[in-house]
This record gives sequence, C-alpha cells and structure tokens, in this order.
Amino acid sequence: MPSSRAGVRLLPNAVTVLALCSGLSAVNFALAGRYDLCVAAIAAAAVFDALDGGLARLLDASSKIGAELDSLSDLVAFGVSPALLFYIWRLDGNRLGWVVALVFAVCMALRLARFNTLMDAEQRWPFAKEFFVGVPAPAAALVGGLPLLLWLQFGDGWWSAPMTVGLWALFAAMLMVSRLPSISLKTARVPPRYVAPALVLVGLGFALLVAEPFLAMSAVAVGYLLLLPYTIYRFEWLKRHPEAWDKPTRERRAVARAARSARRLGLRSPLRRRVAGGARNVARAVFRPDDPPRPAPRPPVNGTAQGGHGRGRMGLRRR
Repeated sequence: MPSSRAGVRLLPNAVTVLALCSGLSAVNFALAGRYDLCVAAIAAAAVFDALDGGLARLLDASSKIGAELDSLSDLVAFGVSPALLFYIWRLDGNRLGWVVALVFAVCMALRLARFNTLMDAEQRWPFAKEFFVGVPAPAAALVGGLPLLLWLQFGDGWWSAPMTVGLWALFAAMLMVSRLPSISLKTARVPPRYVAPALVLVGLGFALLVAEPFLAMSAVAVGYLLLLPYTIYRFEWLKRHPEAWDKPTRERRAVARAARSARRLGLRSPLRRRVAGGARNVARAVFRPDDPPRPAPRPPVNGTAQGGHGRGRMGLRRR
C-alpha cells in the first residue's frame, strides 16, 4: 500500500518531466530544420503542463518539489526552447538576434519568479485569483510563435521577415512581464445550459486542429490577444464594484445590467450606495495593510467643531 501511494504521488512529477523533455526536443527538431515538429513538441509540452497540476490536485499529490519542477519545466519548454527556435529559424544572421532570444528567455524567468512569489502572497483584491498578472508562460510561447505558425501555413511573407520576428518576440516578452491582467481558465465555469454548445465547439476546434493545425493555433493566438482588452475591462469593472466580488458570473452580469440601466436613467444604484461604500472601505482597510495610518480627527474645541464651525451652524457670532 505505501509503495502504490508513492507511485501515485510520482505521477504528476513524471508528467512534468515529460513536458520538460518535450521542450528540449523542440530544440533538437529546430537544429534539424523540422520546424513543424518543433511546434508539435512545444504544443505537447503545453498539454503536459495543463495535466500535471490537475493530476496533483486530483490525487492530492501536491509537493514543494513538484511546484519547483513545474517552474523549471515551464522555463525550458516555453522560454528557452522558443527563444532558441526563433534564433535558429530567422535571427541567426542578425546582430541583435541573440539579444532578442536572451530577452525572451529572461522575461520568461522573471514572469515565473513573480508567479511563484504571488502564490504565497496575500492578494490585494479578493477576485485576483480569477486573473494572472501578465500573460502566462504557455500563452506567451503561443503568441510569440505566431510568425512561425503563419510561415508554416502560408509560406514566406512580411510576417516571416527577421525584423518582424524579432519585434514580435520582444512584444510577447513584454506581455509576460507586464502588469496586465489576463484571464485564468482554472477558475472559468461553464453554465449548465451552455455545456452542450461548448462541447460542440470543442469538437469543431479539434477537427480544425487535425485538418489545419497551424491555422488553428494561429487563430487561438489571435483570439487570445483580442481577449486581452475585455479582460482588462473586466478587472477594472470588478475593482469599481465590490458588491459583485462574491457573486458568480451569472449574478455579476445582472449587477452590470442594473448598473447600466441606472446610468441611462441618471440614477445612482441603491445597492451600490448602501453596499459598495462600506465594502470599499473594508477593502481599503484589509487589502492595503502597508498604507500609513490616517491622522485622527482633531477633538472639538469648547464644545464646537474644529475652527468654530459649530457657532456658524448655531447662528452665533464670533467675538
């Protein structure tokens, strides 16, 4: 029984090692000029990366060494391997090509270090677990590899020029270390009435991935970039509406509709007036522990308010 339990706890780490090996295999395929297999290896690493965390939670096999191994695997599979792939594919003959590869890998390391730090830190906002700070590692590798995907699908073009590849890789690197909120699919929930249409979309997506894999991955990368403005809007909206912090997505939509109706009518929402003000004060007190304390109000002088304003309210003159 103890040996079987140890084997079960080893399974998530074994999947993480497979992700690491897939990322390293992408470099080997790049040296051989098989860029299609490079994309397949990095995609396999992304699948393994999505599975290892779920297996660890499902089997109750989470461990400190597993978390550290996962970060190292992400750095290699989605940071070092894509950087070397970009350099071997288009940036080898450019003087700044190696600089671009180094910047991409370093930004990936900084992004993962910040992620590990924020995991143990107290979140400033209670809804922050629904978002990532910056673009996560697999998504950044997908976005950064968009010129390569277009080249594999359509051939040479302006998207495969060395200047375009280098600037786009730097753009993906900046997204990784930025403070932009990005959606976290771990907390996403599909309403029961949308389960069947979602399964149909999954089937269509898989069929497109089999028929035109590079076109499908390009569409996913572009769709992710187009989703970023909505994610930023949603994050800012939640900051301004504390009454929706503990509500599920369906009820949040009802709160948003009520707020829009109140604005169109020129009214102030009673719910926001009664609840949001107190919730915002509580949030400021709880989620900003490092702010300096505010000075206490000055005591009244001779039974009046500060500066003699009490006399003015009582209709008395000053002498």
